[in-house]
Amino acid sequence: VKVKIPFGNKYLDAIFSVPEKKSTYGVILTHGAGGDMNFPHLVSLSAYLASHGVLCLRFTCKGLNIVYRTKAFKAVVEYLKLSDDYKLSGVFLAGRSMGSRAAASVIRHLSQEDDDDFIQGLICLSYPLHRPKLQSKLRDEDLLFIGCPVLFVSGSADEMCEKQLLEGVASKMKAPKKIHWIDKANHGMAVKGRTTDDVMEEINAQVFSWLRENIELEHK
Repeated sequence: VKVKIPFGNKYLDAIFSVPEKKSTYGVILTHGAGGDMNFPHLVSLSAYLASHGVLCLRFTCKGLNIVYRTKAFKAVVEYLKLSDDYKLSGVFLAGRSMGSRAAASVIRHLSQEDDDDFIQGLICLSYPLHRPKLQSKLRDEDLLFIGCPVLFVSGSADEMCEKQLLEGVASKMKAPKKIHWIDKANHGMAVKGRTTDDVMEEINAQVFSWLRENIELEHK
């Protein structure tokens, strides 16, 4: 279902992937610095989640300014929270690369503003912890302030997220967290000798099983 989400004086293009049965939880998903919501990994994950009963809303927000991207993500969260069509108990924010930075930033800001439990967790696909070859400047400030569960799915050969550095940041985080390493994958999740579909199957299954664990924990 295609929708346009109001953002300031313009609109963000977005698409709902709707499960057959009514969903109580949803995932909001956005892309990295390049591309848009039709980036193949996002399309694949949205379809997978919807087919497993989780509503997925993916949106496009162009622009390389992280503050701007964060504001856009926040507008999408508000939109879904107030939606009459999909009354959700909670959402998980997810993004690829820069989109995951924006998601982390939104969660940090919203947790300081209101303490309702609408946001249940954060999913970071290829979190860009540092610029290539610039390991001294880590983009970890938002991660250290987040309290909700966090899932990282990163390639072990990601040139923007050195394995030991992410593990170091994770050890300092107060949030419950899990890292799933895609063996030999780069920042774009490409692995020599494996098809994109094969890699995406692994990623999608990981994301879904983590979601299920966290939604079940909620109900206990």
